[in-house]
Amino acid sequence: MPLLRAPLLFLGVVLASFGRGRFCGSPSHSLCYSYLYLPEPNQGMLTSFIRGYLDDQLIARYDTFTRKMESLVPWMEVETFQALEWVIGIDLENLSKLDNQTGGLHTWQAILGCELKEDGSKGGFLHYGYNGWDFISFDKETLRWVAAQPQAQMVKEKWELHPRMAQRKKLYLEETCIECLQRYQSYKNDTPQRIEPPVGEVTHKVVDDSLEVLICQAFGFYPKEIQATWMRDGEVCKYETLLRNVAPNSDGTYYVWLSIEINRKERDHFQCYLDHEGLQKPVFLALKDKTAITLWILLGVVAILGVGILFLYRWWRRRKKYNQEYYTSSPHISPGIHSQEDEIQ
Repeated sequence: MPLLRAPLLFLGVVLASFGRGRFCGSPSHSLCYSYLYLPEPNQGMLTSFIRGYLDDQLIARYDTFTRKMESLVPWMEVETFQALEWVIGIDLENLSKLDNQTGGLHTWQAILGCELKEDGSKGGFLHYGYNGWDFISFDKETLRWVAAQPQAQMVKEKWELHPRMAQRKKLYLEETCIECLQRYQSYKNDTPQRIEPPVGEVTHKVVDDSLEVLICQAFGFYPKEIQATWMRDGEVCKYETLLRNVAPNSDGTYYVWLSIEINRKERDHFQCYLDHEGLQKPVFLALKDKTAITLWILLGVVAILGVGILFLYRWWRRRKKYNQEYYTSSPHISPGIHSQEDEIQ
């Protein structure tokens, strides 16, 4: 029986739908890894991508195209990810054999990690997904598997026949992962904090003749904490603002996206307010008048063309004056008569 398929998901959507956001980033400290596995039987190769997160910060990434691991923070020690391959690599390879569909892009995902709460309690998680949907997850307390789809029931029964495999996964989640989390958190705390100010931009999207959506984006800032909202005549538009969650960039910085729907005639009343540790003072961004910008560009082009035409005209006048003076000073040479040498040539 074919596996349940989600609608077609691009690689980025898959990572977002089954990524760290669902299990990491809580008030407690967490370390988790997002693992994407793409079987490619037509090329006879298997491809996997790993992303590592400390709390909600992207700290490392690895992919099998380059077969290299890259640290995205200065304090991150080099990892081989062998432990991850040992914990979930074989599972994903076996799961991929269940996919008997042909054509299209199919993906298996895994997310595993641990968390350490402020009261000292510990937790761990291991989940597998197919095409962005939950498939099966591990309960480390009972050493049992929880099937999220009917097709996963067969996998559950097969895996529960091997209790030693479950014990190894429990050991990784409760000990190895926690040790790494504590060590990385210590490295991060001992390293001077990086500060990058946001770069903001406001764009718009026309809805109809009277409405448009203003979109404010802030890029490349660190740390994550930022205040961002839309304001109308100095008043905060708290309930009218649609604010997307702050998300990480591949270089370890963050970006945020917020929008508001307005009457087009009131555009000049709205500003995007941004405040961040990297800024000397809050900034207010407004939509630039592209008509005015275009006009200035056209004026600039016209000015450049004008200077060019003036230069050519003056050159032509100087050349003409030179020729007149030359022929006047040499009466035996007529501008309409070629020399004998010119005729021979």
